Amino acid sequence: MANFGNLSEFQDLKNGVSILESKRLFFIGLIQGIVVFLLFAISLSVKLSQEWYKNEKIKNQIKTQKINAELSFLKSQLNPHFLFNSLNSIYSLANKKSDHTTDAIVTLSELMRYMIYETDKECVPLQKEIDYIKNYISLQNLRLKDSSGVRFNVYGNLDQNIEPLLLISFIENAFKYGTDYTGKTNISIKIIVKENKLTLKVNNYISLKEKNNPNSGFGMQNIENRLNLLYPKSHVLKIEEIDNLYKVELSLKLKNDKMFNNR
Repeated sequence: MANFGNLSEFQDLKNGVSILESKRLFFIGLIQGIVVFLLFAISLSVKLSQEWYKNEKIKNQIKTQKINAELSFLKSQLNPHFLFNSLNSIYSLANKKSDHTTDAIVTLSELMRYMIYETDKECVPLQKEIDYIKNYISLQNLRLKDSSGVRFNVYGNLDQNIEPLLLISFIENAFKYGTDYTGKTNISIKIIVKENKLTLKVNNYISLKEKNNPNSGFGMQNIENRLNLLYPKSHVLKIEEIDNLYKVELSLKLKNDKMFNNR
């Protein structure tokens, strides 16, 4: 009986060892499965992350290309619009046989030289943009009967950069609609630069003859679109009309060279 008991105990021990071995193998297999799953999950996550970053890069490139295309389109609209108005001014002088016609043509050539050779860049020195505006005002003053009502002042440090042709539409708009039927003009233009903040203030009385012109919003819509693309969160534009006085105030944060280079 002792032998049978020993045999039975041995069998039980053997079965117990087998169960423990099975459990050990099961846990080893389970751990290996978990490790394989984790490695697969990590590999999948890495791949998905790479695809996500790749897609985001492509989307950003497409967005940048779209913005650049829209800006180019807006700029191409601006140039013919400006040229058309400038030629109208010279035509007005020529029609009056004014002695200033030749000066106007020379001034227009300077304006066109700037537009052709400078405005294809992402940014220009602010001083050059101011000089361009001065030439434009000089051209407009030549066609006016009395230019004493035109006031242009610049304050602050002009050692900055700015996108080309960004301010001219507001000034162009003031001259186009700021002269009444008697030829009287009352326009005030101020450009204030403090640190890296530029403020443009343009006030003009609205001509009754031009007030309801359906095409009067073209230049304004153009520049507002450009501002929204170039300064989506760093500009404030206020436009109001009070008793035939049209007031524009634009404030924007000028970009440094590094920001321009990253575009």
